[in-house]
Amino acid sequence: MPVLEIKNVTKQFGGLTALNDISFNIEEGEIRGLIGPNGAGKSTMFKNIAGFYAPTKGSIVYQGKQIEGKKPHTISELGIVRTFQETTLFQELTVFENALVGCHINARTDLFSAIFGLDRKKQKAAEEKVMEVLDFMGLSDRKNQLASELPLGSQRALAISVALVSEPKLMLMDEPFAGMNPEETNHMMDLTRKVRESGITIVLVEHDMKAVMGLCHYLTVLNFGQLLAEGTPEEIRNNDKVIEAYLGGAN
Repeated sequence: MPVLEIKNVTKQFGGLTALNDISFNIEEGEIRGLIGPNGAGKSTMFKNIAGFYAPTKGSIVYQGKQIEGKKPHTISELGIVRTFQETTLFQELTVFENALVGCHINARTDLFSAIFGLDRKKQKAAEEKVMEVLDFMGLSDRKNQLASELPLGSQRALAISVALVSEPKLMLMDEPFAGMNPEETNHMMDLTRKVRESGITIVLVEHDMKAVMGLCHYLTVLNFGQLLAEGTPEEIRNNDKVIEAYLGGAN
């Protein structure tokens, strides 16, 4: 069974159809690229999966359960976490404090427990989890540094760390390579592979073709809200429809 099934999803905004009867499956353990020109519907699809939008028609099935229309926090608790196009960090907090924010999904604490200190065990476990993730992402030596002081590549790595602390099973990564120099891109590609090797399935929206072709096992291409093509990076690179719509004739 696929980890995620998109079944005939349509999303309309008034008279505009942003997604039109789109279906595809994501297999567990893969890095799937969701690509296409600006306005193709990629971010709209992400928002439907993550619960920020509800499909007008169709269904979204995660691990055999329908999730379309559920609230974002409910979907996060099920194990789907999205990293955003813009780096959404608390710039005035440290690296450690930012990553600790990711623990809120799994750390349910009531007011009584907080007042009487009964949640100290949970807090200690959360802090240990944060250090484990920061070490995994190569950020443990920066734990006391303010997020605002980090270079772009490290800020993106921290954003992924915040997501990882919540222990996702499926990560939706929205343009993690945007604005990076080649060295930062190569490092982020290595980190993305490392995340996948830890057992997390990844769906990647990205315009950086070097990163997409070098990372993804399989690609789904959207164009004007339609499913244009699917295939391996090699198949997509040589697909005439894709070349015309998106790659501009460049192999």
